[in-house]
Amino acid sequence: MNNANPWQFVHGPNLGYLIEQYELYLANPEQVDESLRALFAYWGEPFVEEQGQVTGGTEQAVSPSVIINKLNKLAKTLQYVQNIRKYGHLQAEINPLEKQSENELLSLNYYGLSEADVRELPVEVVVPELAGKFTNSLAAIQYLKQVYTSTIGYEVEHVPLEEQQWLHEKIENEYGQKQLSNSRKEELLKELYAAEGFEQFVHRMYVGQKRFSVEGLESLVPAINELVNQSAEQDVERVVIGMAHRGRLNVLAHVLGKPYEALLSEFQGTKWEINDPDYHETNGHTLDVKYHLGATRNRKVNGKNVRVSLANNPSHLEFVNAVVEGVARAVQDDRTNSGAPVQDVNKSLPVVVHGDSAFSGQGIVYEVLNFSQTEAYYTGGTVHIIANNNIGFTTESDETRSTRYSSDSAKGYEVPIFHVNADDPEAVLKVMQLAFEYRQTFHKDVVVDLIGYRRLGHNETDEPIPTNPIMYNKIKSHPTITTVYSEKLLNENALTQEKVKEIETATLNRLKEAHDAIDKEVKDVPTIAELQENIPNDFPKVDTTVDKATLTQIHEELLTWPEGFNVFKKLERILNRRNAAFDGSGKVDWGHAEALAFGAILHDGTPIRITGEDSERGTFSHRHVALRDVETGAKYIPLQHLSNAKASFAIHNSTLSEAGVLGFEYGYSIEAQDTLVLWEAQFGDFANGAQVLIDQFISAGRAKWGEKSGLVLLLPHGYEGQGPEHSSARLERFLQLAAENNMTVANLSTSAQYFHILRRQAKLLGTDEIRPLIIMSPKSLLRNQEASSFIEEFTNGEFQSIIEQPGLGTEPNKVERVVFSTGRLAIELAENLKEPENFPWLDVVRVEELYPFPKADISNLLSKYKNLKEIVWAQDEPQNMGAWSYIAPRLQELAPEGVKVCYVGRPAMASPSEGNGRTHKKEQERIVTTAITQKAIVNA
Repeated sequence: MNNANPWQFVHGPNLGYLIEQYELYLANPEQVDESLRALFAYWGEPFVEEQGQVTGGTEQAVSPSVIINKLNKLAKTLQYVQNIRKYGHLQAEINPLEKQSENELLSLNYYGLSEADVRELPVEVVVPELAGKFTNSLAAIQYLKQVYTSTIGYEVEHVPLEEQQWLHEKIENEYGQKQLSNSRKEELLKELYAAEGFEQFVHRMYVGQKRFSVEGLESLVPAINELVNQSAEQDVERVVIGMAHRGRLNVLAHVLGKPYEALLSEFQGTKWEINDPDYHETNGHTLDVKYHLGATRNRKVNGKNVRVSLANNPSHLEFVNAVVEGVARAVQDDRTNSGAPVQDVNKSLPVVVHGDSAFSGQGIVYEVLNFSQTEAYYTGGTVHIIANNNIGFTTESDETRSTRYSSDSAKGYEVPIFHVNADDPEAVLKVMQLAFEYRQTFHKDVVVDLIGYRRLGHNETDEPIPTNPIMYNKIKSHPTITTVYSEKLLNENALTQEKVKEIETATLNRLKEAHDAIDKEVKDVPTIAELQENIPNDFPKVDTTVDKATLTQIHEELLTWPEGFNVFKKLERILNRRNAAFDGSGKVDWGHAEALAFGAILHDGTPIRITGEDSERGTFSHRHVALRDVETGAKYIPLQHLSNAKASFAIHNSTLSEAGVLGFEYGYSIEAQDTLVLWEAQFGDFANGAQVLIDQFISAGRAKWGEKSGLVLLLPHGYEGQGPEHSSARLERFLQLAAENNMTVANLSTSAQYFHILRRQAKLLGTDEIRPLIIMSPKSLLRNQEASSFIEEFTNGEFQSIIEQPGLGTEPNKVERVVFSTGRLAIELAENLKEPENFPWLDVVRVEELYPFPKADISNLLSKYKNLKEIVWAQDEPQNMGAWSYIAPRLQELAPEGVKVCYVGRPAMASPSEGNGRTHKKEQERIVTTAITQKAIVNA
């Protein structure tokens, strides 16, 4: 062909004939003569310009209308390319059970384009990323469409432009053409046979026992293994996995290498000792069901070491997500030096496996996604895998969410989403490789929506047909993953039928060998009392005092900031008032005591991390650990610059979240057992939003899973007339959860007590006795002189579980009533007992540590009073709340014969407090007056 446009010489009937042939060519090129096919392919369709001249797309001199027409086609083609990238997932083959319908946005006809229109456009203009790889734009676009509508559906157009461009390049070039070697395909088939074979074997051998099978999503196992392999290759030291119960046993077996014998023994009801130094799992004394338990494995991949952990998790599904993030961050932080911890995000990779219904339905998911890029909770990106079986228990997809995909809500966090068909395990591996590479490149979260199905019911005793007949009729006729993939490999001649049979037989034989090896005789199980023989002991005595010279140095450095740093003048004056405690003219208030405790703990070499809503300043402006330059906004944290500190200090304001951030700090504490980790609620009541973490992890994690945590919860508590949501940290809930020395619950009345209990907690980190510490921290007491302490109480003494009111009980034979109280009310009582000589008949005792209950101390105290008539428990909270229900039977047990234990406080109420300030004041006056008035008929 020469450069002359052939259409310019064609007119009349000949033109009509060519147009007719061109239409046939579009329908089927084989219907037209070969010479015409060549012309149509090169020059496109004939075109008549307005004056009647016939021309073509490559004519040197063309009219404006021709140029406009060509530009219009180019614009439509570019839009078509954009929509392939943006909407290709709508037509992609990502669901094993049903084919997605064709989408008009992905059809040339929708844009009024023909193949010839597209073919004649330069690839460099239409798809520059593929320039040099295709001779024309039509071929490039056909390739592009194949990439974006295959068994992987990509949603990446909502991420920042730089990331979009990177993803387009990877998807359309490297990953669009990536193929597995035959040896890797064989290994993949083995992994699938192992995953499927394990489930089927257990189903046959242990009929009706729950295991929450992964059948229908077996590709999850090689998917996680691929992340482990990639991590090892990139020298990531730790992979931390969180997942719910479905598929957990399979992951334990085939990712962490838990022996089949151990797993089958759990179904058998016997025990198998795992003598593998590279495998470790902790168990609490009362244990948990087998599909909640986690483990840790040291794996070697191609000569490189990587440690893989599966976090313990209750049936509260997604709450472990936050815990996993905390564990991962603790691995990444170097806390060995003073200053802020130094983070290396390549030390650990968090991987979270979600259910599809849970990902869209559980709020904790969004809390964790939301804080993923904040300084306090950043872990360098998490790989989220949605184990999508298109059903939640019996609830189908359109009932579980209001969006097309369960992953849709993640778009708001600008993270890429890859949908992949679980029946194409090779595509699954490609997606995991891309997800890992994205995380390592941009250090952001990425979501993989692994779409499969659930072959059985919610558990192995459920029959799904009655509730989900349409879906399960499809599943019933759908081949298993090993059938699907082995047939693919056979058709490709990648494997022989003999090799496939060999793999299948070897899988079954290994399971049979394991079953033959285990003990079949079910042993007697211990009673709960026998299980409790191994519970942790009470705290040993530790020295929590600090010499005055050390405290003075810490204090002075806390009030020192760089030259030219402009602290807010009013705040500077407030902070400088703390000097009075060291010159003998004043006391140490609560915030000052905390700062001194932190400084002393850092001096001892224990790292500290504290987070919470507004924790840098403190909700009640009492802390001010992080100072701001009023002119530049620069931040300065004196505790990170102490000359005698031997460990790091971190403090962060948190997102407005309770469950997410508390879960994170719990995870941090169980991994970093050398670190004092504190979480502070803005008001104690707000811990309600994290109740699952408190119930399932903080209070029960040690008993169920053997997880040791020294986490400190600071929960502002106290009745000052601020209404129902700003009074009670629900002390009663913690006391109800307290058992087996699982936590310490304290309601303190002085700053020295706070100092010593923090120091005790720090000293016991890493010991077998450590446990979470729950403190009902104060509000109005923060600056109350009655709650402040002299410096000598820090350099001497220790934490006291009970404190007698000074001046009372000096004549034991005259004491007729002992009033016990705790926290803020104890100080209010003290403020009304300024002349103790007027109360010879009374003793008032503060119970500082409610759990463990100070039984011996209280018993010794009561034994002094031979003429005792009344024991009173006084509290702010309503009678059905606070400590009363917990403490009444314990006091009654210790009461002398004939002495009744009485209650003084608010009556039982539905709300934690009244809402009217005047009513509050009147009620407080009644409680205090009744408790300390001799003629008040408490015992009636």
